[in-house]
Amino acid sequence: MPWVDRDKCTGCGTCVDNCPVGTILIIGEAAEINMDKCIHCGTCHDVCPEDAVRHDSEKIPDRVGENIAMTKKFMDDCEKYLESAAERKKCLNRMMKHFNAEKIIAEKTLEELKSLES
Repeated sequence: MPWVDRDKCTGCGTCVDNCPVGTILIIGEAAEINMDKCIHCGTCHDVCPEDAVRHDSEKIPDRVGENIAMTKKFMDDCEKYLESAAERKKCLNRMMKHFNAEKIIAEKTLEELKSLES
């Protein structure tokens, strides 16, 4: 999914002018994409003269870090509120099951999407 690197965006409006669904606006001198309306066509990527429209794959390390931080917080809270180090480990196991389920969902979604190619 696209996102705008506000440090690179000059607010020129090229992406706004070329967005086929009108989902990009200039807000505070930089473009912002309304992801609820974005159709993920890639036009904004192609037309941005500053290469400010980026792809979400660049944010994978950030998202992994957020997931780890969230899991650590849950583990700390489980240990604190349930007053047991064993509960901390149970929480970690539940979170691993959660992310494994998300992985399976992504894999099955990709399998289904491949069927759309024909």
